[in-house]
Amino acid sequence: MSEDVINAVIEFVESESKKPDAYYKEAYELHIKPVVSHALNLADRQDADKEIVEIAAWLHDIGSIMGRREDHHIAGAEVTDDLLTGLGYPEEKIEKVKHCILTHRGSVNIRRESVEAQILADADAMSHFDDIEGILVRVFDGDKGLMLAKLERSYAKLSEDAKGFVSDRLENARRDLG
Repeated sequence: MSEDVINAVIEFVESESKKPDAYYKEAYELHIKPVVSHALNLADRQDADKEIVEIAAWLHDIGSIMGRREDHHIAGAEVTDDLLTGLGYPEEKIEKVKHCILTHRGSVNIRRESVEAQILADADAMSHFDDIEGILVRVFDGDKGLMLAKLERSYAKLSEDAKGFVSDRLENARRDLG
């Protein structure tokens, strides 16, 4: 069942990303796929439920894609509940996925109560180091100071395990953007 659910989730996110009114259409390729990759890598290194991690990673920014950027963590949890319930996914697992999505934002002070939630938050922050040039242009209109500040904030919020994956990239960004 879980493979069917994961495939349905992927199809849903990809479909929403391609809609004409989707916010940040490039998110699927430039952000969500890297977050999934980082999340699965971290889940392999830790005692985590990979299924929960993967589903949460695919859906973590669905609220933003659907136009609710400011509260995308809340909107994403709502969409996730509806989607996974409709797919017959177990309620206790839905709650775990929703917790990951609700707590993934570094700017929202909600306690992460599971290793899966920390993994998603780490993977989301790690992805910022994958597309520095793109984020610099798309989000910060070329302002290197703002971009570096975002990377510094992202790095500060990472677990020690995740910091090891991006510390070299942060040093390069400090040199290139500073």
